[in-house]
Amino acid sequence: MPKSRVRTPPPALRFIIMIISITIVGTAIWLMLPAYITNASAAFFGGKTPIDRGVHLCGNRLLGDGKTYEGLFKGCSAGFLCGLLQHLYNGSFGSYPRFVIVLLALSAGAMLGDIMGSFVKRRLGLRRGAPLPVVDQLDFVCGAWLLLFIVARDWFSSNFSAEVMLVVIIITPLLHLLTNFIGFKLGMKEVPW
Repeated sequence: MPKSRVRTPPPALRFIIMIISITIVGTAIWLMLPAYITNASAAFFGGKTPIDRGVHLCGNRLLGDGKTYEGLFKGCSAGFLCGLLQHLYNGSFGSYPRFVIVLLALSAGAMLGDIMGSFVKRRLGLRRGAPLPVVDQLDFVCGAWLLLFIVARDWFSSNFSAEVMLVVIIITPLLHLLTNFIGFKLGMKEVPW
């Protein structure tokens, strides 16, 4: 019995598939940029005043020294400002007041997700900086999506297709590890993950 050959798509179709793939990746990064900037800025700016004020729960800190009021406010502000610039560039986030709600949800949701990730890590007995794969990379994405879904469901549903969400889930851990490694090399993070 002769072997069947796998047919490759014609060059024109491969080109179209590549363009569609690049478009989906670009859309995913563009829509998530306020949340990405929020998460990175909170770590970059840091702060000294812990959100949990040193409170312990079941023998471990509630959140730890890594979650500060300064990081929270500066991170949210940076993410919101980034989204505002994006919106002024091409109106990505809807009309007023919708775009304000969307940007606040992306920024505040990213910080809430990150805080919940720290809460989970402390309940598991992990110290600050200890790795918890998947949670470390996607907690802020889940927080941003959840808050966005709650306050702007129609916008979320019309912009975050299954393909865009899948791309976000795939590329975010890679971007997260890259930015953390850069932060570590610059002396802004204690660990490279």
